[in-house]
Amino acid sequence: MLNVTVWNENRHEQKNPLVKEVYPEGIHGALASFLMGENVQVQTATLDEAEHGLTDDVLAKTDVLIWWGHLAHDEVSDEIVAKVKQKVLDGMGLIVLHSGHFSKIFKTLMGTTCDLKWREADEKERLWVIDPSHPIAEGVGEFIELEKEEMYGEHFDIPAPEQLIFMSWFEGGEVFRSGCTYQRGKGKIFYFRPGHETYPTYYHEDIQQVIKNAVKWATPTKLPKPVYGNAKPLEIIKVKN
Repeated sequence: MLNVTVWNENRHEQKNPLVKEVYPEGIHGALASFLMGENVQVQTATLDEAEHGLTDDVLAKTDVLIWWGHLAHDEVSDEIVAKVKQKVLDGMGLIVLHSGHFSKIFKTLMGTTCDLKWREADEKERLWVIDPSHPIAEGVGEFIELEKEEMYGEHFDIPAPEQLIFMSWFEGGEVFRSGCTYQRGKGKIFYFRPGHETYPTYYHEDIQQVIKNAVKWATPTKLPKPVYGNAKPLEIIKVKN
């Protein structure tokens, strides 16, 4: 059984009636609804819960963590960020969505500002599949077209992706690296750009397919933990004169 935790700060849903109308169960609820499956167990966590819902017990049981944040990045406890980072280094998968690019956990793992251009203008987004051989793109055609989305534009201040899977084009002319993978320690990380809170992006079948593929891809491997520190030689070392 694969255990997925969907984390959402859940602030837009409380403050903006339009967001509540689009996502009546919260963005976390919408994500959880299509991720739940025969071999996938999903739980949700939100910012205002104790320890942001990411207790030691929850993290211990999480194979893949999905992160959506926007309004309240600074309210996330540094202690919780440190625990999540360690879990990623130990092998937990991390999927960062949309405005989560500016979250403490993503910036910490990237080591850069993760800044970008943005605009809200109800414009078309076309996500081109750059790497059709990658498992995260499985089941998706040449591109995904979204009728309305928030624009994110280059330059996106991130390290060069280890794999670039999606590149977005926007109606206003900008492009953006929208599907990027990284590895930190034993953990796999996928950043996926679409998902502005006032648009029904997470109901789009192709977007759902990409996120489901990413969860599968980011699942921890069962490799033994590396051994560090002072090591005894495997062979007899001859004393050299």
